[in-house]
Amino acid sequence: MSPARISAWKRAKHRVAHSIKLRMVLLFLLLAAAMTFVFFTGAQRAFSMGWREAARPLLMDYVDQLTRECTAGGPTPSVERARAIIGRLPLTVTITGPQINWSSHPDQPPPDWLRDKPGAGTSWRRDDADSGPDWQGILQRTTADGHVLTFGINGQAFERKPRMIGVALAALLVLTLLAWMYVRHLLKPLDAIGEGARRFGKGDFSQPIPERCIHGPDELGELATTINTMGQDIHQMLEAKRALLLAISHELRSPLTRARLNAELLPETADVNPQRDALMRDLQEMASLISDLLESERLAGNHTALQRAPTDLPALARQVIDELRARHPAAAKVTVHAPGNMPAASVDASRVRLLLRNLVDNALRHGADAAQPPSVTLSSDAGTVTLEVRDHGPGVPEEQLAHLAQAFYRPDSARTRAAGGVGLGLYLCRLVAQAHGGSFAVRNAQPGLAVTVTLPPA
Repeated sequence: MSPARISAWKRAKHRVAHSIKLRMVLLFLLLAAAMTFVFFTGAQRAFSMGWREAARPLLMDYVDQLTRECTAGGPTPSVERARAIIGRLPLTVTITGPQINWSSHPDQPPPDWLRDKPGAGTSWRRDDADSGPDWQGILQRTTADGHVLTFGINGQAFERKPRMIGVALAALLVLTLLAWMYVRHLLKPLDAIGEGARRFGKGDFSQPIPERCIHGPDELGELATTINTMGQDIHQMLEAKRALLLAISHELRSPLTRARLNAELLPETADVNPQRDALMRDLQEMASLISDLLESERLAGNHTALQRAPTDLPALARQVIDELRARHPAAAKVTVHAPGNMPAASVDASRVRLLLRNLVDNALRHGADAAQPPSVTLSSDAGTVTLEVRDHGPGVPEEQLAHLAQAFYRPDSARTRAAGGVGLGLYLCRLVAQAHGGSFAVRNAQPGLAVTVTLPPA
């Protein structure tokens, strides 16, 4: 078998295995075939078992009538009368004897029970007469002058209309097509239910499952109603969480500002300055956390407002690196790679600044001690901007890559106060990229971690 046929077979097998519609139609066809087989097998068995008691006497009486008609009550059969019989009935007549040897259909082979007859000069006798009807006693008659009349079914009469087979196959195909269309219509709500579940999984609760699926008088309608109710409950829980985070963040800003003011008013002495500086760093970290929380909730909203303007991204990246030098002296070694004629990009500069700050800060915290410093690579193609920040640190286990951009997620290797952060940096970066209609991807660069952000044109 060629590779193309193997591939087609695998695709068909995969489609059947993953399509409940196809499996239901195949089940119906197999059930119909099984019922037909059982019916005809049972009918055949019942007919064969009741042959001697019912059908055999009737058939013998009918053959007797044909024999009397063919001989006209005399001892010698008439060929003309035999021709008249086969003219109106789909039968074959064979006459053998001392005076007449004639066959109505000499081109047709003799039936099986005649082909099994022994040679001339011996009497024919069926050894296993109990296993079937005695066709010689039923279909053969001997006249008074020694002529033998043998009657049979004219097979050509049943072969004159071969189109009936084609019509039957066409009808079978039409019925199969109708069954497929009905099953497809019956299970069509599953497509809408699946789309709705995928939307809910992505956090889009603005469009529930359509009403036509909910009002169905079957289990699919109940399933659609249950999933819609589940989506509404999840949406309410998320909105309550968002409202709680916003309320807490707003409420914490005022006491945090007062605490920072009180810390700044402490006397500057040799004993107090270390505690004062440590307290100021903690307060600054809390303020940054609150700002990140507020920004994440704004970006996660359904109607994120972006202030787009033409922005020189290489210059913005260098500004962010200069600002990070106060916290990370190794930021001076971060390199920026960008084409010299890179056009300005229409982006929200404040949000992209936040994205660059978090990505470079993450690269410095996890790759500052590596032999090579982190790098920022920018490129533009037909208005689409690609931004990649890479470090040369230890990287992240493959099973944790998919979770890095989740809120408050930190790998086990980063769960330290000095290097771990709070787990909002990459989450904010993903939200900024999505707010611009772009994509966010994380991969192990071996060595180190590379984060790629793609921002399409406005």
